[in-house]
Amino acid sequence: MQNSIHPVSIEVSNSDQVLEIKWSDGKESVYSLFGLRKNCPCVMCRGGHAYMSEFEPGLFFVDNPPKTDINNIQQVGNHAIQITWSDGHNSGMYRWETLRFLDPDNHNKYESRR
Repeated sequence: MQNSIHPVSIEVSNSDQVLEIKWSDGKESVYSLFGLRKNCPCVMCRGGHAYMSEFEPGLFFVDNPPKTDINNIQQVGNHAIQITWSDGHNSGMYRWETLRFLDPDNHNKYESRR
């Protein structure tokens, strides 16, 4: 991803269970909160440093996932957001590059479930 591509707006809807990002290149991304929480990029959630770049995009396509709320969201510098989840977890920094990679539009719904 080009360094110049960044969010121009980030909206959270706990009632709709989505986080929506509008990007500077015009792309709009919609993430399920369950998928984002389960793909938290912190070392603890990823299972160690060796797995830091391994994610599970199929989790964005889970039917009827458990309710997962965002309590707070903060920008970290010019490169990431930090989310405080309703379960109290807040150590993951979601870099812009990671969020663009995880965009459900980048992953085939059926291939991701394999």
